[in-house]
Amino acid sequence: MAYEAVWMNDPSKLNKFEFVKMEKDGLDVIRTIIDKYSKEGYDSIPEDDMNRFKWAGVYEQKPRDGHFMMRVRINTGIMTSAQARALASIGRDYGRDLIDVTTRQAIQYHWLKVENLPDIFNRLEAVGLYSYEACGDCPRTIVGNPLAGIDRDELMDTRELVEQVNDFFLMNRDFSNLPRKYKMSISSNIYNNANAEINDIAYTPATKVIDGEEVIGFHVHVGGGLSAKPHLAKELDMFVRPEDVLKVAIGVTTIFRDYGYREKRHQARLKFLVADWGPEKFKEKLIEIIGEMPSAGESKIVGWNAVYYDGVYPQRQEGLNFIGLNVPVGRTNSDELEQLADAADKFGDGTIRTTMSQNIMLAGVPDDKVEEALQVPVLKRLSPNAKPFMSRTVSCTGNEFCNLAVVETKERARLVAEYLDERIQLDENEKVRIHFIGCPNACGQKHIADIGLQGALVKTPEGMVDAFDIAIGGTLGPDAKFNQSLKGRVKGDEVGAVLAQLLNFYKENRTAGENFHGFVNRVGVPAFQEKLTEILAS
Repeated sequence: MAYEAVWMNDPSKLNKFEFVKMEKDGLDVIRTIIDKYSKEGYDSIPEDDMNRFKWAGVYEQKPRDGHFMMRVRINTGIMTSAQARALASIGRDYGRDLIDVTTRQAIQYHWLKVENLPDIFNRLEAVGLYSYEACGDCPRTIVGNPLAGIDRDELMDTRELVEQVNDFFLMNRDFSNLPRKYKMSISSNIYNNANAEINDIAYTPATKVIDGEEVIGFHVHVGGGLSAKPHLAKELDMFVRPEDVLKVAIGVTTIFRDYGYREKRHQARLKFLVADWGPEKFKEKLIEIIGEMPSAGESKIVGWNAVYYDGVYPQRQEGLNFIGLNVPVGRTNSDELEQLADAADKFGDGTIRTTMSQNIMLAGVPDDKVEEALQVPVLKRLSPNAKPFMSRTVSCTGNEFCNLAVVETKERARLVAEYLDERIQLDENEKVRIHFIGCPNACGQKHIADIGLQGALVKTPEGMVDAFDIAIGGTLGPDAKFNQSLKGRVKGDEVGAVLAQLLNFYKENRTAGENFHGFVNRVGVPAFQEKLTEILAS
């Protein structure tokens, strides 16, 4: 340990898991998995090390019968076709062909066995991929602009910056014991397509005139996060040149490590420290660590596209295009991923790009190959022209595999999207974003949706059944705000019909071209509450 663990000076301020982490660094479990548990099997794993499995990017999946889920880091969402094929082969050999795209651009497996983890680690590393620290109290996958390097709407290519920050923090024992999970976002896209406001530290595009010249760089935001107590990140009065991005990241992470709260795990995220300190005090402490920095410049964020790209778009490179594909509720499989890899090589630049909307893009497709690329069989399901509600529906894993979720979400979300697409027609610019989550942890990012649904249970004469609470009006970008909850729990089987009536209320009363968020702002949440109360009473 190259630093002084100052929080250890007062054990009364530590929750019990802090003692587990002090006894053995989370990263040490990787070697134990390889040398011991993979040989001795599931029953040989003690509880403390099972909790440390997160540092290997691995969680027990429901129903705790010896199977695991794994997340694989895909920095800024960009993978090569060789990496995609490796991921597909692992899914086929060990994960029952199931592959999910997460809301942090990662690839997620299920059905893995501890005996297979060493081979999976090796196969990932052979193509430059890692599951390490994709989970745990450490710096996790760095999300970013999935279009980095090809984006007409970015101020600079951020791929090298993401790799630089990733390479510094990955497996770095100086930062492998943080108070809680820690999420970073780096993007220079003017439409905020790395969801800056919901990350612990986020860089967004900015410019500043320094010594008479306009410099392209970033503004930095700290303390964002969702879960049961969501916080929007606070912007610091600071301009960050590209060469200082890593320095600032180290400083912010150091503050979290040394001053973050470790007494209660549900209040240990950076957002609670930032809320208590405020951005001014936080900046003062940061300057103590990294030295003076220029004050903020001019933000270049102009809006938020929620990281959605349907169809064919021109790249910044003349004559080349990218194709945005819909992955229904983020779920694909090994065969489809291999077919995408083949298409990336045959028609594109050999890369596949994942988004925080749980979708995928093919890039580098020449003008004269676009039509042929669109005929690839896999694009019939992973469509560039998906129906409106299916194209805008996001879902967490749900209780099919997650031990925290109280309801099933993936299939429910898919069925609801299909139901709405059959019954509700909206204009192109009026697409409504719907997010499902199965528990308060909010992996499906319910808070930023036009309509967010959080799983719950209700008691009926037939017993407990799945239900959902509804929230409306979330958005990020210049007018960022979390959605607001409505009173009235909706049974799972009735969600589609209830949403259809709420959407018809929007459709019948909106002004020309008014999107859902604008409508909610104009008529107010009470109007929706009145409508939902009426629906549930009927």
